[in-house]
This record gives sequence, structure tokens and C-alpha cells, in this order.
Amino acid sequence: MAEVAHAPEPQAEAPAAMTVSDEVAIDISGMNKWYGEFHVLKNIDLTINKGERIVVCGPSGSGKSTLIRCVNALEKFQKGSITVDGIPLTSDIKKIDEIRRDVGMVFQHFNLFPHLTILENCTLAPIWVKKMPKKEAEEVAMKYLTRVKIPEQAAKYPGQLSGGQQQRVAIARALCMNPNVMLFDEPTTALDPEMIKEVLDVMVDLAQTGMTMICVTHEMGFARQVANRVVFMDQGQIVEQNAPEPFFTNPQHERTKLFLSQILAH
Repeated sequence: MAEVAHAPEPQAEAPAAMTVSDEVAIDISGMNKWYGEFHVLKNIDLTINKGERIVVCGPSGSGKSTLIRCVNALEKFQKGSITVDGIPLTSDIKKIDEIRRDVGMVFQHFNLFPHLTILENCTLAPIWVKKMPKKEAEEVAMKYLTRVKIPEQAAKYPGQLSGGQQQRVAIARALCMNPNVMLFDEPTTALDPEMIKEVLDVMVDLAQTGMTMICVTHEMGFARQVANRVVFMDQGQIVEQNAPEPFFTNPQHERTKLFLSQILAH
């Protein structure tokens, strides 16, 4: 099935105007992952500085989602290294927990708890993981629900909300942990076209705060507007990476040219 980009037209503001630190947020070096015999990620080298916004794109099955799931140990890699905020990612559960506290993740299918209210979904991790008092956790949750423009939905259940609203709740829930890095795994793919813009608008707003972000997406308008760097993957490898303008106007690799010609034709 063809991948369709429903991206808004890129706006004039230059993403480079937002400050990127010289400090490294995530360092991936020589990282390899296998599923049995299948070599899904091959010699991945990627360094992301604090405040940098990376968009990862590529055809289905190229390893994009697996890559970002390795960053917060939802997937284990077999070779190489990943360091997040100076902490090496190993099989040490304490280290994994430490990294996950600082890395928020938004999934394709929201992953909200259907039996909890929106407010309860947002306060669960701060109360249980950060031992935050309930009243304080609720204040933090309302702050972020306001930021994603749905504070009035706090007492409802996920099933009562649209897909776009549920995804905005998922973003608010991740922000409630005050992460240093946000990972987005195709956050608009499961949404109806008219709901995509409302989620992208929230992500653009978040990018403008200087949050370090890695976003797997086919929304090329979002990539042009927000990314400092676009990373193109194919068959488990990083084929090409560049700032948005040269990436889109002058791709260097034939595989990148083919991908862009297909995705931008829609």
C-alpha cells in the first residue's frame, strides 16, 4: 500500500533559528540488531545534540521504528553502543529505568489505558515512577493537557475522544514525566487526514521549546518546517542525512531520490 504524506505546506520560519547545544543528547555508535537471522539494523552511527530535532524517514521495513525503540530499550540491540544523556544503555535494569525516566515516547496507536480517565492516564507514571504527590501530578497533567489544547477532556475516557485527541493526550502524558528527549514513532499514521494537522501543530509547538526530538514520520512538510536534520533509512542502514533544504532539493543517493519522488508525488 502506498505511503501517503498529508503534510501541511512548510512555513517560512527556519528551524535553525532554534538553539541546538554542543552537548550530546544521544550517541549511537556501530549499533546492530538482529531478529533471529534477519539483520534489521546495520552499523548505525548517529549523534544527536541537545535541542536537535531529527526526522527519520524511509520505506516500510527499513528499521526506523526499531531504531528509536532501541533508544529507550523497548528493543535490545546485539552489537555497538547507545548512550543517552551520558548514560550507557546496557542490560542493567537501573540504567534502563534511569534512561526511560528522561526519554518520553509517543506511539502510533496512542497506547492509552482505556479504563482510566485522561487525567489518570497522565498522572499514573509521575505518581508511581517519580513518587510525585497526587495533587502535584494532577497540576502537572492539567498544565500539559492545556498545552496540547484539550484540558476540558480531563475527566473523559480515551474511548470518548477522537484519534487526534487521543494522540494529543499521549503527547501530554509523555511530557508529564518532564523528559529531556521525545521519541515519536509515526504519530500520525493511525489518524484520519483531518486529525493529522492538529497533532502536527502540537509537535511543532513542542519543537519550538527546544525539546530534543527524534520523529519517525512520512510528514515531509513537518520535516521541512521543524527538523534540523533529516535521516533517510533503507534496508536497516542510514543511507543519507542532511539539513532539510539540501535533503529535499539536492538528494545525493539514488535511493533517496526514488523515495522522495514517490512520497512527494502524493
